[in-house]
Amino acid sequence: MEIRDVVHGVITVENHELPILDSRPFQRLKQIKATGFAENSYPGATHTRFIHSLGAMETATHAWDRIAGRSDGVGRMKHEDFLRLRAVLRIAALLHDIGHGPFSHTIEFAMPAASLLKIPGLSADVAGERQATHEDYTIKTILDSSLTPILERAVRGFGFTPRHVAALVDPEYLPDDDFFQARRDSGDVVDWFPLLHQLVSSELDCDRMDYLRRDSFHAGVSYGVFDAEWLLSCLRPVIQGGRAYLGFEHRAIYAFEDFLLSRFHMFLMVYTHHKTVIYDEMLRLFLTSPDCDYRLPTDIEEYFFRNDAELLSHLDRSKNEWARRIADRVPYGLLLETHSGIPTDARAQTGQEALVSQVRERLKTKGVGFIESTSTSQLSKYYGREDFPIFVHYDNRLSPATDIPLEECTELFTRYSGLRSITRIYVAPESLAAARI
Repeated sequence: MEIRDVVHGVITVENHELPILDSRPFQRLKQIKATGFAENSYPGATHTRFIHSLGAMETATHAWDRIAGRSDGVGRMKHEDFLRLRAVLRIAALLHDIGHGPFSHTIEFAMPAASLLKIPGLSADVAGERQATHEDYTIKTILDSSLTPILERAVRGFGFTPRHVAALVDPEYLPDDDFFQARRDSGDVVDWFPLLHQLVSSELDCDRMDYLRRDSFHAGVSYGVFDAEWLLSCLRPVIQGGRAYLGFEHRAIYAFEDFLLSRFHMFLMVYTHHKTVIYDEMLRLFLTSPDCDYRLPTDIEEYFFRNDAELLSHLDRSKNEWARRIADRVPYGLLLETHSGIPTDARAQTGQEALVSQVRERLKTKGVGFIESTSTSQLSKYYGREDFPIFVHYDNRLSPATDIPLEECTELFTRYSGLRSITRIYVAPESLAAARI
């Protein structure tokens, strides 16, 4: 089956994948916006996790076909090995976001304890008392839900199980077998798991390569635009100690840096836009209110009924102040916004924290209620992870080629090593005039 798409043109879905697409858990993603409340700032940003998941699968397919079919033969293997690894990668990319709750990341802070999900293979020591994430719900959906038997039937002909799919999303669930091993044309047996996992979740994964282009297109901005085709064409496997890791040709280092900065700037300019943030904050206040009766269930089948429309309907019926403000589109208004790294007042040399503190105290003195929020963004959450390194393949044609760790080939990781933060203070629209005096 072929699906028309604004980013990829045509996305091909294989016959064995169709039952997965038609399942309730995956169809639910049609009712979950990819960018949460961003449509309040960018009205075109109403696209869903459903099409993004398909786009991530398509991107992963292009990446794998390039890596395993390189003209220099570095990634070549038996055709049957190529197909089975391609199949597990496609399904992992397709399902990587299936655990998202209503309004995607917005509601994640309200998720229950991870231990309550009873995920197969997740020990109590690992779960501890930590809060569940959408990844936990993803793993639960793959391993222990009504989707699991559908998935088992779909992948049976390729020799892998839902556990192998889950492992590509979270290595914690890697089975103790040799499924991810394949012999290259050169004769050596290689473990392809690290590379396949990196295509699903890493500094250069197919999730990011799809959502940056997709989100920027629908938001009508250019921050997320980067040279995706060039990056994909330069991907290659790097074999270290019998394991394959993700790498790319040194000629693509500038495209990679642009890709990295694109994500950084999308967070600062789109994902943490002040209108988006205030709706996130009001939802948080609603969900933590004593009179709030909305909860995310630990029962995975009940969770499949949770989506944007269901939550909005609940808000629409509620008499809670924050629910009413969200439903009626009457948010608190922006009074103050400070950015780390930018002098607040060049003449008075007022620091960011001092200014926020002054405004906070002034509002308290006047008896004006307010919401304070700090949004942070960082260039990388993977920098320094030695378990799944990314390499740059350097070949100047006059000396032997070499594979160099990515962080040694760009200054961006050190130059942008700190967090960028934006602190905002909001007040009710009816109090803005008094707050400014």
